[in-house]
Amino acid sequence: MKEQQQQSVDKLSENGARRSIRDFIGIFGPLLLLTIAGLVVTWQFVEPAPPKNLVMATGSLESAYHQFGLQYSEILARHGIELELVNTAGSEIELELVNTAGSVENLELLMDPDGRVDVALLQGGIGSRETAPELQGLASLFYEPLWIFQRDQVSETVSGLIGRRVAIGEPGSGTHSAMSRLIEDNQLPVTAFEALELGGNTAADALLEGQVEIACFVASIQAPYIQRLLLGEGIHLTPVIRAEAYMRHDHSLASVVLPRGTADLRRDIPPADIQMLAPVASMTARDTLHPILAVLLMQAAVEVHSSGGIFEKQGQFPSVYNTTFPLNEAAGRYLEKGPPWLQRFLPFWVAVSIDRLLILLIPLATLLYPLFKIAPPTYRWRIRKRIYHHYRYLFGVETALMQNPSEAALDHCAAQIDAIEKELAEVSIPLSYADQLYHLRMHVRFVRQRVESARKVVST
Repeated sequence: MKEQQQQSVDKLSENGARRSIRDFIGIFGPLLLLTIAGLVVTWQFVEPAPPKNLVMATGSLESAYHQFGLQYSEILARHGIELELVNTAGSEIELELVNTAGSVENLELLMDPDGRVDVALLQGGIGSRETAPELQGLASLFYEPLWIFQRDQVSETVSGLIGRRVAIGEPGSGTHSAMSRLIEDNQLPVTAFEALELGGNTAADALLEGQVEIACFVASIQAPYIQRLLLGEGIHLTPVIRAEAYMRHDHSLASVVLPRGTADLRRDIPPADIQMLAPVASMTARDTLHPILAVLLMQAAVEVHSSGGIFEKQGQFPSVYNTTFPLNEAAGRYLEKGPPWLQRFLPFWVAVSIDRLLILLIPLATLLYPLFKIAPPTYRWRIRKRIYHHYRYLFGVETALMQNPSEAALDHCAAQIDAIEKELAEVSIPLSYADQLYHLRMHVRFVRQRVESARKVVST
């Protein structure tokens, strides 16, 4: 007998647990489905993870562009990003350098819709927003002076090119583009001198060996061939005495000064301050560049260029100014406000992952918070409903008792009480609501006692 009673109790407990689970799922299940749907919808607005391949166009191997690209590779490697000169697999993100003739070719590679180049270093004044609307400027990086070296005879104006052999840079290079604009601005006929399309080390060697009389370069002072020519015997750096006038005609140009003795203090080279023209070199990208990669590139640019140089003040570059193309939003935000708050305290990729997660969760939490505030009261109402709806029948019995019922009416009231108790015996609720069930049973017992008392009165 005791075993049967225990089995009955166990069965009731099991049924109660199942019912509680069903109640929980019935309330929170739809909210869970809504949460999943919200995650799917919100995910559409979260930036995808950065691609694993990024191609940067720099310049010839002897150019400062290429040297800066190598510096970027060392910095990016700290974040698990590998900069390689050839395309290889296996790195988290591979930044491949493409060696080109110069800025013009870099621009063409960026504009090629079927090309692989995503980012390039460009000389100021190359390209325009109208001809390349799909490009964005990441930052201006440094002054890239126009160096005009001459042998023997020194002329301080462009008219000094007349009748001489002049290396004006390779086709597609920034030097060739800058010199073409300079010659056009001075309305100098191309037949007035012998233009040789030589650049870089080749042009420097030609000048040192006397094969050309003038060699022109748009390059950083760190370029090895510039250093060679500054110290070369019989080679003179030509000052641009009308630099301010050129700036008024072309806003992509700046006027800079090479201080006396910069190349060699002991030998006092150059022997005087040299006024020069300088386009502003910049980093340019396609508008499809991932924002995370833009931030990484700006971190590298800050480390490489913020210390300043011969022509640049400390902290002057990288800058949001002097970019030919519209500024990339992520890069501009980084340069103006610094790294995001999380990146100041956490490793880069950890901070990026948290940022992406917050972008996903904040709008979702805003949507689901009121829903989950409603869920607990709804759950409580659903549980209490199983108890409270029996009070309607108890009120009905009490109302009948107040109307001087007959014996038949009292029998009906007693039957209703029996039915309520039978239903209550099958009610299963969580233990946290058991006190309310027992209160109901006490009230049922109270009403039964009133029915029995009324029956005695009727029978007498």
